[in-house]
Amino acid sequence: MLAYVKNQGLGLEAPYLLGSQPHRYRPDFILRIDDGQAEPLPLIVEVKGYRGEDAKEKALTMHAYWVPGVNGLQGLGRWAFAEFTEVFAIEAEFGRLMESLGAGQQVAAAA
Repeated sequence: MLAYVKNQGLGLEAPYLLGSQPHRYRPDFILRIDDGQAEPLPLIVEVKGYRGEDAKEKALTMHAYWVPGVNGLQGLGRWAFAEFTEVFAIEAEFGRLMESLGAGQQVAAAA
């Protein structure tokens, strides 16, 4: 991981529908990951304790629409999304995610 920032006040939002009502989703964090590619990977991270229907729709929107849509534009770089829901498993899940992105060695070296 090269850098991270809490998204509060940055204005990164994604529109989503809950039923037929439009809403705006503001993710918790944005990370820059060295995954071995030419440009760092922006990774949007959401940390959820209780996962209600709205949280499920937000994650679905990010995985199915927002990330593929932004990546399809090919002008804003590659993006990814991750949601962590188990507080005692976040460290292990994050480590597995970094390894799957090819960033495992950079995370281990930074620790």
